[in-house]
Amino acid sequence: MLLERAFVVGAAFLLDLALGDPHWLWHPVRGMGCLTAWGERAVRRLFGVPVLRPSGEEGGACPEEESARDASGRRAEASRPARERAAGAALALWVLFVSVAVPIVLLCAAEQIGHGLRVGLEIWMSYRMLAMKSLRTESGRVYRELAAGNVEGARRAVSMIVGRDTERLSADGIVRAAVETVAENTSDGVAAPLLYLFLFGAPGGFGYKAVNTMDSMIGYRNERYRYLGTAAARLDDAVNFLPARLSAAAMILAAFLLRMDGKGALRIYRRDRRKHKSPNSAQTEAVCAGALGIRLAGDAWYFGERCEKPTIGDDLRRVEPRDILRAHRLLYGTGWIVLAAGEILCGAVWLAGRWFPG
Repeated sequence: MLLERAFVVGAAFLLDLALGDPHWLWHPVRGMGCLTAWGERAVRRLFGVPVLRPSGEEGGACPEEESARDASGRRAEASRPARERAAGAALALWVLFVSVAVPIVLLCAAEQIGHGLRVGLEIWMSYRMLAMKSLRTESGRVYRELAAGNVEGARRAVSMIVGRDTERLSADGIVRAAVETVAENTSDGVAAPLLYLFLFGAPGGFGYKAVNTMDSMIGYRNERYRYLGTAAARLDDAVNFLPARLSAAAMILAAFLLRMDGKGALRIYRRDRRKHKSPNSAQTEAVCAGALGIRLAGDAWYFGERCEKPTIGDDLRRVEPRDILRAHRLLYGTGWIVLAAGEILCGAVWLAGRWFPG
């Protein structure tokens, strides 16, 4: 079982290196996104928490009805956070359950036909949970546009891989945004899926990606999702807690092995890893900033609003487009280290079971 799991994950990793994420091929994460969007509408109706309209959209109340409306409105407003949190918890459990159940059912059905078919299907499923090559490909477009002097094209390219507003970004800001995305997704798109694939197989990878997808869709602190997205955000913090720290450790090792500034990576990690509100997102960003000797993070715009954030790293030199390529080296180095660690651990546990049966 363990050797088969190691084979499946290793084959999936190599498939990702070879194929990446072809745009013509449907991705399971799209299904998770559709499931989340449909589920949001369903739980809002079920729990009576419609999306708030901007002030002034509601029709005016008659003067004699005003006091009654005020009283009921205050009661409804007081219970709204609890109802939204309950709705968000139901949504998170529903999406997670379906996302894990589907691969389990498909793998069980494939096993009834033949063991080889099940193994092949699990390799394919596991491969679709990894995003190392696609992350390099998409951020590489940003580098090529900047190298060609096309800042507007670079803005369009970086807007495809970041959640922030990109219209105001300078060339330096575009580089920082791309590097930050590569650094953060080294954990979210590579190391964390690998960990859950090693532990729980393809269903574990699907479950992790479902949580990650929900957080990216509803885990915001804006008016719409302040309470509804609480469960998804907390669940994402929980499932990423260990992977983020393992990813940071692997990235520090990669910085040393790749002859980058490993000491700087370790120093900035120790100093800046807690600077984001999320307990996880600054872990690999801090390592990357230290390894490259640049400053990342800082204030950013989301949905037209400026979000104040602390900076990560030291401004030892000005950022340049080639920093994106340096982040790619850390991405690949970290991915190979996590894969090797998982394969070695699977082999060691298997050998221990053979040497000490029972």
